[in-house]
Amino acid sequence: MHEYTSTARVWGLTCPGFPEEVSRARRWTRDILRGSPWAEDAELIVSELSANAILHTASGQDSGSFHLALAVSAQAIALSVTDDGGAGTAPKIERQDQDAEHGRGLGMVSVIAHRVVVHESDGGHTVTAELFTAPRVGGHPC
Repeated sequence: MHEYTSTARVWGLTCPGFPEEVSRARRWTRDILRGSPWAEDAELIVSELSANAILHTASGQDSGSFHLALAVSAQAIALSVTDDGGAGTAPKIERQDQDAEHGRGLGMVSVIAHRVVVHESDGGHTVTAELFTAPRVGGHPC
């Protein structure tokens, strides 16, 4: 295989920023990953990231939306949720004390996923969670 040839498959879905769309995002993820041992973890991650987009950004306001991207290769599953921005700060992983009522979601995602990356742009934020499905060869990331 040529070194620049990719066997990754990529799906995308844009959802209106309504709370009921979180269940649609979960179902969409579950359908794509049907039969994968990573399907339940991916479904939980998408649920949390989608809910965060709706609750904490302009995605959950009038005419807001959020976009999901799911990339699957033999080595990894990458789940991304892009919001409409409008939050005062970028999403960040924080460790909350046990009495906190909020703020545990991205921490939970970071425990389930092998890597979590937050990208900030003019139009919003993209949170990507990666699940490595095969052992990484060599010591260098792409």
